[in-house]
Amino acid sequence: MEIVTKIAPIALAIIMLGLGMGLTTEDFKRVVKNPKDFSIGFICQLIILPIVAFLLIKILKTPIELALGVMIIASAPGGITSNVLTKFANGDVALSVSLTAVISIISIITVPLIVFTSADLLGISLVDEKINMTGTALKMALVVAVPVILGMVIRKFADNFISSKTSIINKITGILFLIVFFSIWIEERDNIFNYLAQAGLVVLTLNIVMMTIAYHVAKVFASGIEQIKCISIECGLQNGTLAVFIATEISNEIIYMIPTAAYALIMYFTGFIFIYFLKNKF
Repeated sequence: MEIVTKIAPIALAIIMLGLGMGLTTEDFKRVVKNPKDFSIGFICQLIILPIVAFLLIKILKTPIELALGVMIIASAPGGITSNVLTKFANGDVALSVSLTAVISIISIITVPLIVFTSADLLGISLVDEKINMTGTALKMALVVAVPVILGMVIRKFADNFISSKTSIINKITGILFLIVFFSIWIEERDNIFNYLAQAGLVVLTLNIVMMTIAYHVAKVFASGIEQIKCISIECGLQNGTLAVFIATEISNEIIYMIPTAAYALIMYFTGFIFIYFLKNKF
C-alpha cells in the first residue's frame, strides 16, 4: 500500500483546500441563524450513523478488521460530492455545505474518538508509541482543518476568480478521489474481490439503512422538503479519501481500507437511486 499511503494525505489536503475555497463565513453563520435543520443533520451523521454501523457489524458478525474499517467510513464527514448530489436532487445546498464544512472541521476530534473507541470495543489494540488518538488528531488537523482555513482565506481575497472556477475545483477534487480509489484497487487487485465479498454486505446495508433512517428522522423534524433531501443524502455520502487516510494512519494492512473502497463504490449507485426516489416522492 506504499502508493496509497503516500498519495492519500496529499490528495486529502488538496480536496479539503477545494472545500475551503467553496466556503464563506456565511456558511458558518447560517448554523447559528438556523440551528434546527443543522442539528438534525449533525445528530444523524455524528451520532446515529456510528451507532447504526456498530450495531450492524455485530448483527452481521463482521470480522473485526473489516468491522473497524466500517467504523472508519462511518466516522467520516460528508464530502463535496454530497453537496453536488444535493443540488442535483433539488435539496438545500446551503445546509449541505454547512454540514460538510462544520463536521469536516470538528472531524479532527470526532473521527479519532470514534475510531479508537470502536477499536477498544472490538478488542483491537491501536495505541502504541506511533499510533495514538492525539497524534492522529494532529495529523488530521494538518490535512483537514489547515487546508480548509487556507482555502477560505484564498476565497476571501480572490472571491470573483474562485467563484467562477467552482465547477473546475469540484472536478479536480473528484479526480483526486478517483486516483486514491483506483490506487487501492490496482495495488491489491489479487485480494480485493475476496475482501469485497466479506465487506460488501455490511457497507451496502449500512448505506441503505442510514439514508432511510435519516430520511424518516428528517421527515419528522426538518423544516421542509429541501432539508429532508439534504439530510438524507448527507448521511449516505461520506468522505472516502478522509477514511482512506485514517486507515493508512492506523495500519499498513489493506483490510482496514476495503470497507472504505466498497462503500465509496456502492454509495454512488445507491445515492442516485435514492435521489430518483426523492424526486418522485416530492
